[in-house]
Amino acid sequence: MIAVHHLENSRSQRVLWLLEELGVPYEVKRYARDKKTNLAPGELLKVHPTGKSPVIEDAGAAIAETGAIVEHIIETHGGGRLAPERGAPEWRRYRYWMHAAEGSYMPPLVLTLMLARMETAPMPFFARPIAKTLTGAVRDGYLNHTIAGLFTYLDAELGKSAFLAGNDLTGADIMMSFPAEAMLQRGPAALKTPRLKAYVEALQARPAHKRALERGGPYSLLA
Repeated sequence: MIAVHHLENSRSQRVLWLLEELGVPYEVKRYARDKKTNLAPGELLKVHPTGKSPVIEDAGAAIAETGAIVEHIIETHGGGRLAPERGAPEWRRYRYWMHAAEGSYMPPLVLTLMLARMETAPMPFFARPIAKTLTGAVRDGYLNHTIAGLFTYLDAELGKSAFLAGNDLTGADIMMSFPAEAMLQRGPAALKTPRLKAYVEALQARPAHKRALERGGPYSLLA
């Protein structure tokens, strides 16, 4: 049985959802974030040298990184489900979105959160204007236009089919669910398009998604 090392309020929720979609038996090993740092606890270092989540254990092997985990589960336990046929046009879209989720979309979203925390962190009063000037420069010079470009493209792609790689749910949708939800929760209003909202609502309405929440518990995005 697959063991999922599940950190609260984290991207590992997607792994639980994937397993529920496939009907693969699994057990959940829960971890709470450190109350002071909000980081993963030291116990995860015993599971994988990075000390990060998610990590799964399958057939004696520890596998880390959400994208690698999703690909492993689909290829090993999927039985042809949740992935298009190799070589099909949908396959190229599938592979792109599988990797774009963590490679392109999550980094600027996480940086946005880090900048917000910097602005509200305890500091001498004279340092706060400096901090806001620096974070504002990063937003204006990089983050705002980068995020706008990424989600404008995502919105256009959502207009082509019900899901990102065709009319059937795939692992690409499971991977992209986290940045899509994060945008709706924390992003600028102009990027919260009707298509993006409808897409996220369709994902969240799936019975397997709801079962995963029952197993893993509710989560806060970009905690």
